Amino acid sequence: MDRVQIVHENLLRRVASSDLPTIDDEIGDLSRDDLIDLFRAQCLSRALDIESRAMQRRGEGFYTIGSSGHEGMAAVAHALRPSDMAFLHYRDAAFQIARAAQVGKEMCRDMLLSFACSSEDPTSGGRHKVLGSKELMIPPQTSTIASHLPKAVGAAYSIGLAKRHQPEHAQMPPDSIIFASFGDASLNHSTAQGAINTAGWTVVQGAKLPLLFCCEDNGIGISVKTPQGWIGASMRHRPGIRYFEANGLDLQTAFAVARQATEYVRTKRRPAFLHLNTVRLYGHAGADVATSYLSREEVEADEARDPLLFSAARLAQAGMDADKITSIYETTMKQVQEEARHIRNTPRLSAASDVMRSIIPPKRSLPKSNGPSEADRARVFGADHSLMDQPQPMSKLINWALTDLMLAYPETIMMGEDIGQKGGVYGVTQKLQSRFGAHRVVDSLLDEQSILGLAIGMAHNGFVPLPEIQFLAYLHNAEDQIRGEAATLPFFSNGQWTNPMVVRIAGLGYQKGFGGHFHNDNALAVLRDIPGLIVACPSNGADAVGMLRECHRLAREEQRVCVFVEPIALYPVRDIEEGDGVWMTRYPAAGHRIPNGEVGVSGGGEDLAIVTFGNGHYLSHKTVPQLENLGIDTRIIDLRWLSPLPVRAMHMALAGCKHVLVVDETRRSCGVAEAVMAALHESDHRSFARLTAEDSFIATGPAYAATLPSVEDIVAAARNLVNP
Repeated sequence: MDRVQIVHENLLRRVASSDLPTIDDEIGDLSRDDLIDLFRAQCLSRALDIESRAMQRRGEGFYTIGSSGHEGMAAVAHALRPSDMAFLHYRDAAFQIARAAQVGKEMCRDMLLSFACSSEDPTSGGRHKVLGSKELMIPPQTSTIASHLPKAVGAAYSIGLAKRHQPEHAQMPPDSIIFASFGDASLNHSTAQGAINTAGWTVVQGAKLPLLFCCEDNGIGISVKTPQGWIGASMRHRPGIRYFEANGLDLQTAFAVARQATEYVRTKRRPAFLHLNTVRLYGHAGADVATSYLSREEVEADEARDPLLFSAARLAQAGMDADKITSIYETTMKQVQEEARHIRNTPRLSAASDVMRSIIPPKRSLPKSNGPSEADRARVFGADHSLMDQPQPMSKLINWALTDLMLAYPETIMMGEDIGQKGGVYGVTQKLQSRFGAHRVVDSLLDEQSILGLAIGMAHNGFVPLPEIQFLAYLHNAEDQIRGEAATLPFFSNGQWTNPMVVRIAGLGYQKGFGGHFHNDNALAVLRDIPGLIVACPSNGADAVGMLRECHRLAREEQRVCVFVEPIALYPVRDIEEGDGVWMTRYPAAGHRIPNGEVGVSGGGEDLAIVTFGNGHYLSHKTVPQLENLGIDTRIIDLRWLSPLPVRAMHMALAGCKHVLVVDETRRSCGVAEAVMAALHESDHRSFARLTAEDSFIATGPAYAATLPSVEDIVAAARNLVNP
């Protein structure tokens, strides 16, 4: 007999014999009817866990990480409102079932469809087993290791900000709170620690943050035990965060403490930490055998603490006899088994196009904006307004573009390290905080996970965030917030949930003598590998404005996640040849955008086309006089959009040209050139060559560009290609 059957038989036997746990004589605040309703939710959660294993054995189901032992979360759901957005731990089926009951919704069929990966699953459309519901304000999560906590902080922060700047697509009532649950092992993850620290740091700074963390402490993470007392010792004295603890096995106790914590957060608008002691039954997942790493005595001790036994004790205390308690449990089991038979032949996804359909979120209908008046622009821009007819370097034009976007769209919010009072490391965000206030240009703490989490959470509430990552190399400790949270949300929710944003990142190489590989980073592969993500990289000021406006439009209207990579070395560049001022441009007129997928073309030469982007575009222009002296007639194609690669536009721009040289400042391995060369070879027969950076980090000092393409390298590669 396996452990699932043992727990099942123990429950029936102990209820029948009234062999139930000893509970507090105090009845508590849950009525008899409340207890019955919550017990039904607990039984449904348990029955679904059992059926998921049966479905897997029959080849009809594909997920067996269950919620057994965590059914006390039904009481926590009862303490919250259905309008309180909840980011749930994957063991919180009872929470979702109880919340559904609050609004008169039945969850049995929906959750079975999720187990079956059915295309009729209303949450993910068959793409993954996830807890989640648009109607229930539960954004879907996959197998999270606390990666959802940073966005929970952002969502909580957005509630107060929405009172000042109501977004067009606000999701949350002004008195709502945010709920985020996770396991005890996940508390040790850097993502959880960063989010909890950010929550405390934020309220100590004086901001409102109505957020309830809930740690479901079952004492073990897969096979590694959590040290006794570790959670309480870690969290009791965190600055800015109120600590609550409850026995999650007992509905009355769990509800009483959860309600205290909820009311504290709702009235004080400050974060709290609910430490809920639970138990894990059946092991980690279907294939996991707990007795392979726990003694039989330990496993049996956990099974003796089955929360359904505690609920049965509460119902007995409220006057319900054993037969009626057992009847609720057995009737629920039969209901789930019958429903599972009904969905046995449910359709599933099969074609790649069906699976991929929700990677790109749906567009949304928005009112046309005429933009700010010239009087408003003159007031906000101040002295800069009179300079707009004069050529300026890229950094200045990006600053002006950000100002116009912030002025035209009040739901646009910026956040990042040093972007406010300091105006950014390179001055790109100067004056923005004084123009729009600290609540719209947010100086964050030093934690990239929290910066991106703040943006993701605010996007959940209708804002259009523009987070800044100070250097590309700093993204790598937080890239999962883009890959695992932001870009995947439409996919796992069948397009029902989105978190559009434009992530600005200062990056790439060619900074002379400054910073080494931490401040010169030419690695874009991690971004280009994310399905659905748009990656843009301008090479001059006018393009930066047009592309930034397009990225903002893509986020606001098409709900896309965009990354805007700004070449640091080109921020101040004015000249191609010293003193000519050619690389500076005037500020483009309002409404000028460069559509996603449109490449830039300079020159009409037919001997050689140089396909490039960013710093490579600038360097390639510097080679033109030398190539002309060699008799090589050249055109230069600026890709601009690095993911998805603008293949069709690139081919059109190459028409009539004999040779193609790809100049790529990313690395030879996994760089942009690999994709360009593959696209060319798939449909072209011209001669190709590529010039890339070496597979190396970037050095500090005089060797800052030694591993990167140079003007001399480009000329040599062009000569060898055209005149071998």
